[in-house]
Order: sequence, then structure tokens, then C-alpha cells
Amino acid sequence: MDSTSASSAVAAAPGEPEVATTVTPLLSTWLWHPGPIVFVSNTCVMVLELVAGRIIAPYVGVSLYTWTSVIGIVLAGISLGNYLGGWLADRWASLRLLGAIFVVGGLSSFGILLAESVGDHLPGNWPVVLQIMALTAALFFVPSMVLGGISPVVAKLAVRDLSRTGTTLGKIYAAGTAGSILGTFATGFVLIARFGTHAIIWGVGVVLLVMGVLFVFGGGAQHQGRIGLVIALLLVAGGAGLAVEQGAWTSNCTSETNYFCIKVRQQDRGGGPMLVLILDRLVHSYTSLTDPNRLVYEYERIYAEATEYQARQRSSLSALFIGGGGYTFPRYMASKYPGSRLDVVEIDPGVTQIAYDRLGLRRDMGITSFNEDARLFMTRQPTGQYSLIVGDAFNDFSVPYHLTTLEFDNLVHRWLAPDGLYLVNLIDGPRRDFLRSYLYTLRQSFRNVYVVPGGTGWRESPRMTFVLIAGDRPLDLPALKSLDAGDHETLLADLVLSDQAVTALLSEGRTVALTDQYAPVEQMLAPVARNEEASAAPGASVK
Repeated sequence: MDSTSASSAVAAAPGEPEVATTVTPLLSTWLWHPGPIVFVSNTCVMVLELVAGRIIAPYVGVSLYTWTSVIGIVLAGISLGNYLGGWLADRWASLRLLGAIFVVGGLSSFGILLAESVGDHLPGNWPVVLQIMALTAALFFVPSMVLGGISPVVAKLAVRDLSRTGTTLGKIYAAGTAGSILGTFATGFVLIARFGTHAIIWGVGVVLLVMGVLFVFGGGAQHQGRIGLVIALLLVAGGAGLAVEQGAWTSNCTSETNYFCIKVRQQDRGGGPMLVLILDRLVHSYTSLTDPNRLVYEYERIYAEATEYQARQRSSLSALFIGGGGYTFPRYMASKYPGSRLDVVEIDPGVTQIAYDRLGLRRDMGITSFNEDARLFMTRQPTGQYSLIVGDAFNDFSVPYHLTTLEFDNLVHRWLAPDGLYLVNLIDGPRRDFLRSYLYTLRQSFRNVYVVPGGTGWRESPRMTFVLIAGDRPLDLPALKSLDAGDHETLLADLVLSDQAVTALLSEGRTVALTDQYAPVEQMLAPVARNEEASAAPGASVK
């Protein structure tokens, strides 16, 4: 029996069955290196998985639900691909089959570039969670499934000696895992910030197509290998040219960072043109380049009244902003209260740069930025205390839970002056599960906490912004009636809830203390994402 036969046997003792040791023909081609093949395919899978969160973020946001859907759907695709790849390998295992899978994988990867067309046509009446899963599945399930079929085919071709099956498969699994690690770190730390998601998708697609063509044409005679190499080089050149023509190195983002797809758009808002800052799918700020005192959001005008309240109590102001966004309110304070100490903790340096480049922030405004996570910033020993700490880092139902906990509130308390105010805004729905727990938690750190809804119809609204004002000294409630942020309204005085209304609010349902060990914030906001209505709550008529 020659060395290239499909199967052979070793001699066995009398009465014992023969043991097969050779199960596939030896592949003698310069292309055949099982470890590197699986390494590349798994690298591509993880690149696509990491990019998935960034690709879908402009349409459905980034939250626990986003990454849960991405990981689950990609794993489902890989699982089905493993099964189908094994079925195909048992029947037609060959380099040409492997090449065909790579080609289909490359073509299906290009389909991810249709994200804008698919994302803009998601049914608006679907709950956000369902939108996330539908968009993720539409874009990433098929590429994940196709690429999941590569490893079983490689394993089938690689196993030639049953006595070394474990070693052979172990090497393949190790190479695949190493590729997954490289894809994860390279994408998260380098590729997205350096090239952007569209260019990465083009790169993955071209790599897969090139490998596919090489396997289809390069596994036979020498002249076929040369043909395959020529075609592969033409694919690289053509793919690069097409990518440039289609704007692969430019997306619909003004800037793409490791944190956000940042967009800046112009929009008319009554009193004149405004620049709109959009982070992923959410509008974060409206900025007037000509009038820094112009505030669009109601919660910003509530902030302005609270700031005026502090200005009347003190000879000078100092403020720390947790989250910069469009730097709208820091610019407002720099204009309204010149000479104030204004510090901003903004995790994304790209957001800060956009504020300087596009949103009217100037170096001479006296605003100092710290580009780091607010929790890490607050763990330092305070270098001074602030008369105002302004929290603006809670985005829709995507909330950094570590900024909601009792431990973080205690850190804020250290940085706040004895007569200082901690202002923070959040969004909740009719059930108000998050609002109640966050309010209850704040009360553990501050003697006085006030709740200011963003409108009078807050009990019936499916989504409402609330401003919470915390401090150790009680507010002079009669004095609020004279506060006006320039809109001829006294929002604080009109909207702040009475003690009775706050007590009724806390009694409406389950309330937990949010801690670093237990802060199910996104689960509390799940009903908002699903557009669920509230059940009848006691005390609903209390004002």
C-alpha cells in the first residue's frame, strides 16, 4: 500500500481487527499549512466580531444588549458553520472546497457594508432589543457561519495518522485561538482607531478572497498555482482600487474612535443654526457657535438655574463635569461666569478634539479636560473641592453602571464642597425602576436629594429625562422662584417634586441600593428599551 493511499492498516495480533492509521492523502503543496490557515480565518472572525459593535452602534447604540446580541449571534453562526463544515468535509474535503468557503466568506463579509441601508430601514415600532438582534443577525450571521466551516475542513485534511489525532487537532485549535487573540487585540487597540470600520471590512473581505482563490487554483499543477497567484494579486489591486473609489477609508462618521462613531451635523433650531453632536445613534448636544448661552435641552436649562443658585451663594464658582459631550454647558459657564474653575472629565479624547475643531471650544476659555474614565479620576485624593459637580455621562439606556453606585457617590461627595451641589441627569420610563434605585442610592451619600422631572407629563411619558440634585445643605426652595436661565421660565421652582411626591415615587415598586457588587442598571432600563408601559402605581396623583 503506497504512502498516498486514502487508508492503510497496521498488522494486528491474531483475532484482533486491523487499526487504520492513515485517513487522508498527504497534501504536498506550498499552500498547505493547517495552523496558519486556521490562524488567519479565526483572526478574521474576531475582527468581524469586534467591528460588529462599532458597525451597528450608529443605528441601535452600544449597551449590554448590543454586545450580548453580537456575541450570541456570532457564536450561533460559528456553531452552525462548524456543523455544516464538518458535513461537507466528510464528503468533499479538498483544497478547492476550502478555497470555495474562503471565497464565500469574503463575499459575505462585503455584505456587512450594507449596514447603513439595513440600519436605516429597521421598523421603528420594534423594541430596541429586537432591532439590535435583527440588525446583528442580518449583517453578521452569514459571514460567521461561513467562516465557522473552515476549521472542520482543515482538520479533516490535516488528520493523516489516527495515532496523532490529538496532537494534530490540538495544534489547529491552538493556532485558531492565537488568531482569535490577535484579532481581538489588534482590532480593539489599533485597527478601529487607525483605519475605521469600513476599511477593516474591506481588508478582511480581500484577505479572504485572496486565500480562497489561491486554494481553488493553487492546489493542483504548478501552472495552476501561478494562475491562482496572478488572480489573487489582481484581486488585491482591484479590491484596493474599488475600496478607495467607494470611500472605504471614510465612513459616514465625522470621526471614528475606539468609543464612538462621532458625527457633527448642522440643524436649524428656531433661533438659528445649531451644530448637532451625535455619538453613535444618540444626539448628545446642540451647540451655537455664535451664542454660547443658548441652551436647547430642558435639563441644561435646569442645570443653568441650579448654577445661578450657587452663583448667588458664592463669590466664585468651580465645576467638575463628568462627561464632556459637545462641551455645551462648560462653554455656557465660561461665558456666563468668567473666571470660574472648569474641569471636564471626558473618556474619549476624540470627543474633546471634535469640540475644539468643530464645536467652538477654545483653548483660552479656561476649561481643562482630563481624557480618562471618571471613576478613575475620582479615586484620586481631591486636590480641591467643587461648588458644582455635573454628571452628564448617562446615555439613553446605555449607562456606565460604575458611575451609578454607592461607592462612586461617596467619591463624588469627597470632591464636593460642603455647600456644593451634585447635578446629574438620567432617562427612565413609566416604571421608573432605575430612577427609584438611583435616588435611593444617592440618599445614602447625601443628606438632601431633589428630583426634577423634565416636564409636567412625566408620569405618562414613555421616556423622560430627570435631573437629580444632591447635596448636604437643603435648597432654599422659595429662592428658586426667582431663577431664570434666560428662557423666561422658572423650571426648578415649577418642576421640583415635593417630599410627599418623592416618598410616593420610592414606594411605587422595587428599590435596591446600587453597589459595585450589584448594579443591574441595564436590566432596570430594559422595559424602556422594550417600550413597556407601567402598571398602576400607588401615589400616582401626588404632585
